[in-house]
This record gives sequence, structure tokens and C-alpha cells, in this order.
Amino acid sequence: MAVERTDTLVIGGGQAGVAMSEHLGKQGVPHLVLERGRIAERWRSERWDSLVMNGPAWHDRFPGMSFDGEDPDSFPGKERVADYFVDYARMIEMPIREGVEVMRVTRNEGRAGFTAETSDGVIEALRVVAATGPFQQPVIPPIVAEGADVVQMHSAQYKNPGQLADGAVLVVGAGSSGVQIADELNKAGRKVYLSVGPHDRPPRSYRGRDFVWWLGVLNMWDAAAPPAGAEHVTIAVSGAEGGHTVDFRKLAEQGIILVGRTEGFDGVVMRFAGDLVDNVNNGDANLMSVLDAADAYVARNRLDLPEEPEARKVGPDPDCMVNPQRTLDLKEAGVTTILWATGFKTDYSWLKVDAFDENAKPIHQRGVSSAPDVYFVGLPWLSRRGSSFIWGVWHDAKFIADQIAIQRGYAAYKGPED
Repeated sequence: MAVERTDTLVIGGGQAGVAMSEHLGKQGVPHLVLERGRIAERWRSERWDSLVMNGPAWHDRFPGMSFDGEDPDSFPGKERVADYFVDYARMIEMPIREGVEVMRVTRNEGRAGFTAETSDGVIEALRVVAATGPFQQPVIPPIVAEGADVVQMHSAQYKNPGQLADGAVLVVGAGSSGVQIADELNKAGRKVYLSVGPHDRPPRSYRGRDFVWWLGVLNMWDAAAPPAGAEHVTIAVSGAEGGHTVDFRKLAEQGIILVGRTEGFDGVVMRFAGDLVDNVNNGDANLMSVLDAADAYVARNRLDLPEEPEARKVGPDPDCMVNPQRTLDLKEAGVTTILWATGFKTDYSWLKVDAFDENAKPIHQRGVSSAPDVYFVGLPWLSRRGSSFIWGVWHDAKFIADQIAIQRGYAAYKGPED
């Protein structure tokens, strides 16, 4: 069988792969995109049924296409988002092969380029772009042994409340996923314990503007690196039910029992850190800092945006904060499911190049790898705070495509004629 060849091979057909293909196409770079599932597969099959975007439709999109038929201030559901990328791929005539898994990519010896071993045969390319994104392998901390008498599930496996066995649920993780799932389970009549770790808690909207707008005008999206110590802090914000500011005290008022960060399990009893009150208060402080910056911007620019004093009101601490619970006997509490909303890690085990540090994280500068002709796109903080968002991926992909075009230009130079 003849070996297929292309200039640039893009691995991954989600938002990063679609953006990468658009910019490579504009630069005239021959390329091929491989996706092991369908375009934007993770939006369809690895998210819960009621998931919506965390940013409004006017903002979380590519510049070349709006969410037709959607209110610009709405938060489209996951299937609508997946369809958006399918439509976008069709619009740009993306050269993609779905249902093709890449098992191994190695650098060629004694000649330029790489060889990719795939479920559809061998493909050679001069360049490789890893566009598989940050949500590759669900992370479940090794706290509860697999043989424990409780079902353990990651948020990537969760679909809806009816999927779970009868009984109470412990949700571990208070970022956007954990909060939204806990709220959904509580409204479905489940008893819910929510383990709250350190987090940022921005306002969903303030003074008539969504928080994504505030981060834009305050130049926070372009921050080049997270604040020291905040590299892994989760963000608690929700687009569910039309969008609202996450308020842990209100969640407690609605029946959710808040506990601190999950620390350990002895086979019967779960242990929690004594940091619940600090975590909630620090989240409040983060909220107030955004409101302060927004107010200062309004005053500085003399904008006619309505004041919103209610946004600064903090309700009374619920009993679960006044008397924090440090232990939980799962059987006694009727907990039958632990749902881990504890994030993901990357998996580049298929990419056999010297491009990673001792923790298997890519070594790169704005997505340009330390390994020649290898590129990464779609990762958090690839170039800025907005890198893992839909619009941020688009801008990062443009930069990487530009670098590829520059390298192709140098390679095409033949030297002065004799």
C-alpha cells in the first residue's frame, strides 16, 4: 500500500483542529486533519446532557461564523455547539477524516518529517500539530479504592440524574462542572454533598454586561500567565438556566451540604480539610475584586451603566459553614455515588518526540514546540488566559499557522542563481 503524504498533519478535530485547519488553508498549507471520533466528539459524548456553554453566543465563537438562530446573549447547549463546529468545518472545506485514530507518531530517521501510524494506514508529514486539547484523560484522585462499596464516576461519564443509583451523591470539585452537576442533582431530589476547594468566582454579569465582556475591556483575557499560586485554581461560573453567578451560600440554602476539600478515605469515612470557610470567602474576595475593577473602569470612562449594589451583598453563612463537617460516613449518609469533577490531564503518549518535560507536559513557546516541526494548540494558557476558550483557540491557531508558513517560506528558498 502506498504511503500517503501531506505537509502538515493535524491530530484532533475539535475546536482546536477546526481553527488550525482554517488558518492553514488561508496560508495555502496542504494539510490533513485526523479525528478518532466525529468533529467536536467530546462535546457530544463526553459531557452531561444539560451542559451549555459558559460564555454567551456572541462571544464564544470563531470570528467567521455566528450561532445562527441563537440569541447572542444566550448560552447554547452542547449539541448546538458541536453542530456549530461541523458547520464551520463544512464552510472552510476542512480536509478531515473522522473515525481515524492515531496510535503513534515518530520522527523519520535520516530525512525530514514524521510517520504517523493510524487505524487507517500510514501517513507521512513534514509537520505535526497536536490539537487534542486539554480534556484527554479524566483525573480521579487516588483517594477511594476501586473496590470500595460506592460507585465512582468522573464528570466526563455523567449524563443526567437518572443515570445514578438511588441514594445521596458526593460531588468532589467546585469548578463550573461540579457546581452545575451538584445543582442539577439537588433539583432532581437527590441529597447532595459538595466538596469545595479553592476557586475563583467571577460574576456571571454585572452592570448589564457579561463577565466575558468585563474581562475583555479590563484586558484580563490577554494575561500571559496565571498569578503565582493560581495555576490550577478552578473557575466557578455557570451559563445554565440562562446564566447566573455561582453563590455557594445559596446552594446551601437550597439543600446542598457544603464540605471542605476532600482529603482521604479509610474505607468507611471520608475526611475533609478544614478549609471550607476560607475557600468560600476567598471566592467572594475574587468576586469583589472583579466588581471593583469594573466600577473603576465605568468611572474612568464615564460609562452610563446602571449601578448594581445587590451584586455585593453576601448572605449569612449557612449551618454547613458555621459548623463545617470534617467527616462523612458514606453508608450512614446514604451516599451511593461519588462524582469526581476533578478535571483532566493531557495524554501525548502517541507522540514519540522529545518535546515534553519530566511531567509529560509540552515544552513550547506559544504553541511552537521545543522539538522542530511540532506544534501544540488548544491548551490552557498556551499564549494567554483566553487560550482554551473557543475564540482564544482561533487566535492561537492563527499564530501557529503563521509560523508554519514562515518556515515553509524559508524552506522554499533556492538561493541566488549562479
